[in-house]
Amino acid sequence: MIPPLFFVLFSVWGHVDNKALALGLGSAVFCVGWFLRIWAQVHLHYRLRVKKILTTTGPYQFTRNPIYIGNAIILLGLCLVSGLVWFLPIMFVYSVLIYSFVIRYEEAHLENKYGAPYEAYLAAVPRWIPRLSQQQRQHAPDVLQYLWPSVKAEMYNLLYLLPFLAKQLFF
Repeated sequence: MIPPLFFVLFSVWGHVDNKALALGLGSAVFCVGWFLRIWAQVHLHYRLRVKKILTTTGPYQFTRNPIYIGNAIILLGLCLVSGLVWFLPIMFVYSVLIYSFVIRYEEAHLENKYGAPYEAYLAAVPRWIPRLSQQQRQHAPDVLQYLWPSVKAEMYNLLYLLPFLAKQLFF
């Protein structure tokens, strides 16, 4: 994801004129992606010192890849914050292509690790576009105990905003 981010950060061509709108809308979109990552983290426990299990609760009951969807939304938010609205479709296609390769690798790994339960999960839950209907909402016990550790684990994402905010505010 680094090459397009550097382009967006250092590009001086094609910015929108309304910096306040770009900053406000971009920050809001960024936060949606960040909150999705936190919600996913509360259930997945990635980067937490907790035994890993096949996660099928929280956002994982609607889509198999909420972390990557959150990442893509964060990247789109950064495009908006930088004022490069025209770059949104390019960033979207780039994200889908890169994450599609990563996801195929991970799916093979998870199928080997979890077997039949993961195969059933693959059949029931879509890879990308969340299925919000026809789902019985599952609730994972004790997820709130992971909220603050998950927020802390995802705080580094806020650092991505800093150079883009500086670009909008000072250049």
